[in-house]
Amino acid sequence: MLDDDLTDLPPILQGAPDSTEFRKLRKRIIRETRAAIDQYGMIQPGTRWLVCLSGGKDSYTLLAALIELQWRGLLPVELLACNLDQGQPGFPATVLPEFLTRMQIPHRIEYQDTYSIVMDKVPAGRTYCALCSRLRRGNLYRIAREEGCSAVVLGHHRDDLLETFFMNLFHGGRLATMPPKLVNEDGDLFVYRPLAFVAEEDCERFSRAMNYPIIPCDLCGSQEGLQRMQVKALLDEWEKRAPGRRNVMFRALMNIRPSHMPDPALFDFLALATAAKAKNPDAPPDLSGM
Repeated sequence: MLDDDLTDLPPILQGAPDSTEFRKLRKRIIRETRAAIDQYGMIQPGTRWLVCLSGGKDSYTLLAALIELQWRGLLPVELLACNLDQGQPGFPATVLPEFLTRMQIPHRIEYQDTYSIVMDKVPAGRTYCALCSRLRRGNLYRIAREEGCSAVVLGHHRDDLLETFFMNLFHGGRLATMPPKLVNEDGDLFVYRPLAFVAEEDCERFSRAMNYPIIPCDLCGSQEGLQRMQVKALLDEWEKRAPGRRNVMFRALMNIRPSHMPDPALFDFLALATAAKAKNPDAPPDLSGM
């Protein structure tokens, strides 16, 4: 249980609204973040995490939640905040360095002009997200290695995981989403998503209430008609018609029954047998009911 004794708070947690509603929101975010960290075995005491900070509502919520867990003695790791400035025109490059310095948070700001590469390589009318994220991920892995970090920590929340699931379902022909924990392709770094259980709406409410300096994404966020935006609109409509549906769908992702899915790689249907057949495998099949 989280108590309400919030004295001597780290700067990033100070100035919170003094309302019952906000306290419940904060406790829910901390509880769900801790649950994901524990359930997926993210903690290796004494290691260092590279916490990726974009300046969006999700990454601010992530950083604040991890710092509170660390402050409470529930996260025995070192945190290094990192922002990758990708050279997008108009990006307010001073906002995050000033914020992190003011909040007394160890950080690294890295400038890499991946924006020009994306604009040069992606044909007109195509989405930027795949190449942009691949270039960003490669740089973050490099920075993590240079900083002696064991994990790259991302701010993807519950709704991101749901949207990715439906993107794969509708457009990729597979059932998959972003896992809360994975190992990178080179096998030397973990990738963690501690907000996997946290709703996007809670990230929005928390970061706005804390008055964090939110920076919008003007690259992918500027494109209209993205498949992900269409999926998000669909989920919003479902949620409006049946409040709580997102939670139900997310629970389904954690309650998969391989024997009830038609994927022979997940379940050995060829070896499936009735109790009678298992006792006498050489008996001829019973055709009386045909």
